[in-house]
Amino acid sequence: MEAHLHFIKDRLFGLHVDRPLIISGPCSAESEEQVVATARALAALNRVHVLRAGIWKPRTRPSAFEGMGRPALAWLRVAQEASGLPTAVEVANSRHVEQALAAGISILWIGARTTANPFAVQEIADALKGTDVPVLVKNPVNPDLELWIGALERVNKAGITQLGAIHRGFSTFERTRYRNKPNWEIPIELKRRVPGLPIICDPSHICGSTELIQAVSQTALDLNFDGLMIEAHIRPAEALSDAKQQLTPHQLDTLLGQLVFRHESIDDVLTRTKLVELREKIDKIDRDLLEILADRMSVAEDIGYYKKDNKITILQSDRWDEIVHNRMKVGLEKNLTAEFVHKLFEIIHKESIHHQSRVMNVAASVEETPTLDELTQEHQGESVRGKDQQQ
Repeated sequence: MEAHLHFIKDRLFGLHVDRPLIISGPCSAESEEQVVATARALAALNRVHVLRAGIWKPRTRPSAFEGMGRPALAWLRVAQEASGLPTAVEVANSRHVEQALAAGISILWIGARTTANPFAVQEIADALKGTDVPVLVKNPVNPDLELWIGALERVNKAGITQLGAIHRGFSTFERTRYRNKPNWEIPIELKRRVPGLPIICDPSHICGSTELIQAVSQTALDLNFDGLMIEAHIRPAEALSDAKQQLTPHQLDTLLGQLVFRHESIDDVLTRTKLVELREKIDKIDRDLLEILADRMSVAEDIGYYKKDNKITILQSDRWDEIVHNRMKVGLEKNLTAEFVHKLFEIIHKESIHHQSRVMNVAASVEETPTLDELTQEHQGESVRGKDQQQ
């Protein structure tokens, strides 16, 4: 579905800075002294462009620290005067919007939990009408690009043209080294669907600890993100929320100094020519790959006819087990990751089953052709993943 957004493209919220935009500050505003001291230290780095701080904290458990609320807005005003940095806070309802704007906050952002709730986003959008304050929208907690775009559209329809997105990763039941799995393909697809939309990466919330922040920040820059939002606290060990993911201003300075900033465009003619040659090779390989995949699906259909004539089920276990182990071994020998090979052949196998299903159910329309999940439900003992499938 096409995204319907009308915003000021390729502009970082009226700030006269070169990319990447660096937003930093404590997870939570805890006291005036803490906020002002952090702001001054960050401003002294000459690397930070915007001061962030959590005023209202939507926590998972009600017993957790949920922010100092409205009184902390005055601390941010003092911090802005002391540091010269514009300020940014998270808002989750219309009351937050009204109080933040009245306090002179420069930039607002909508958090991941709020983005997941269209009713809450609409309430915020309604409160924003008549203003054009810069607004950043974090991705929803679940990996749903349409929900993310929908939140951006709601804010945009309220008249906000200084619009941007924040990628902070996605919640998952699986255990990973991240607090929130990056799922880079989702913000990349957002870039494709909404060209010119500034996208900021929040490595602090992706990582959940300081150890991986530099690596995630570098990945974001290499993917041509427009900026970084990194949490920093004058005394992280004393932080009332998310202490493990906050850097000191000195640590932030070191991290930013070690990042490599690359360019999207190429001015050198020889370099650009070489890149064009390599891309032409990639284009040819992709065309060949699609031809091979089409041939594979043709063979899968032939197998489907054979299974139909001999009353053989589509899903079986031994063959899929053989495919998984064999292709995994070959893929590793070719320096491909196990995760990539497994996902690739899951997708190929799903498409093969779709082709075979049409053959096996030739009288049914395409819409009536059973999906892989539906077939799996029919064959309770067999699973789409792992050892329980066969073409």
